[in-house]
Amino acid sequence: MVVSNDASIPLNETLQTIKNRRSIRLFSKQDVPDYHINAVLQAANEAPSAHNLQSWRFIVLRDKKKQGLGHLVTSKSSEFPRPSSVLLRMAARSILGAPVVIAIVNTGDLIKHGTELFKVEKQMAQNFFRTMEIQSSAAAVENLLIAATSLGLATVWLGILFLIKDDVLKFLEESRGEFMAVVPLGYAATTGKGPQKRSLEMTVRYLD
Repeated sequence: MVVSNDASIPLNETLQTIKNRRSIRLFSKQDVPDYHINAVLQAANEAPSAHNLQSWRFIVLRDKKKQGLGHLVTSKSSEFPRPSSVLLRMAARSILGAPVVIAIVNTGDLIKHGTELFKVEKQMAQNFFRTMEIQSSAAAVENLLIAATSLGLATVWLGILFLIKDDVLKFLEESRGEFMAVVPLGYAATTGKGPQKRSLEMTVRYLD
């Protein structure tokens, strides 16, 4: 058992993996075996989802398709002012440098299901279930990140691609879906400490 800085709080293997997770943007050339890709996808698919609809889709990009996405992001970055253009170019480098990229798209199935199921004003139902669909897919992405860390893999959640979400969805041939995340996956080229997190005293309130 690993013990945290506070000796009164033991960290089991799962908690230690969560603590070790980092956003890595530079990757080595080492390829990721298929069984590791399948393992992180299975972990993502095990995430909780509203009404158990699992209204997510995972698209695995390698080789030419991955390169194409990286070049798309680079070309679109010039359309934005700093710092957005800088962040998009950084994202493109991570995509091009990683051996594998996993994109996550919301399917809209939950929105359709909930809007038909709940007898409330249609726009309210759509907003409610869209939020729930985003929450469900976010849980799936976090499962993916933690599973990757447990296997010695590195990842980064590229939310900045939301700026060009329609172009990304078209490239992924998922024009009916909604952009959620793009996650490069590989082995870290360099290791280092992650950013310092705020203490719980700054982020938690207790109401009795």
